[in-house]
Amino acid sequence: MTTRDPRVPGLARLAALIADETRAACLLALLDGRAWTAGELARHAGVAASTLSEHLSRLVAGGVLAEERQGRHRYVRLADARVAQLVEDLAAQVAPGEAVRPRTLREASAGSAMARGRTCYDHLAGRLGIAVTDALTERGLLRQDTGFALTDAGVEWFGRVGIALDRSGRRPLARGCLDWTERRPHLAGVAGAARGRGEFEGAVRPTTPSGSRMVTSSPPATGI
Repeated sequence: MTTRDPRVPGLARLAALIADETRAACLLALLDGRAWTAGELARHAGVAASTLSEHLSRLVAGGVLAEERQGRHRYVRLADARVAQLVEDLAAQVAPGEAVRPRTLREASAGSAMARGRTCYDHLAGRLGIAVTDALTERGLLRQDTGFALTDAGVEWFGRVGIALDRSGRRPLARGCLDWTERRPHLAGVAGAARGRGEFEGAVRPTTPSGSRMVTSSPPATGI
């Protein structure tokens, strides 16, 4: 008699939660790292508020989203960085030919801007994120040959330029996140979040129609 892997039911439930276009649209939008209202997500997904509410309830019950209420408003966000990583990784597996072509000049401009630089949950992505990752690697601060890992010099560099690395949780210090526009990995994890946090707050535009936020200026004077 074959013993079934105890993870099977949980994996099946998770896959079923994601396997819906409306819920997928919400998850991709929430990769911008913000909390969205149910109304905002309903407009983004192009569905009625009542329909969206049912989807959100399923995602919250499944542990994929976290919910907060303020007065009449219901806010939701991705439950944690592990959920964001899962959504990022799945989205990156979509073949380039499957991407939806822009229907208007505005959509084309937004798509071009996102490819240049954007946030991916809590770290930098697009060509800007790749450039930062490459610069860290070229300077010997990050290794990519055996998986993503900060070198001792890299850890020292973060401290020297005043970027704190919170290593109190289970999140990896550095990991590669496959960039869905560049098809190359950019830096994520604790180091990626720390590098993108704070210094770019004034250079991030509001959320684009696809959910990501665009970075509109170059990195400050930390050198990378």
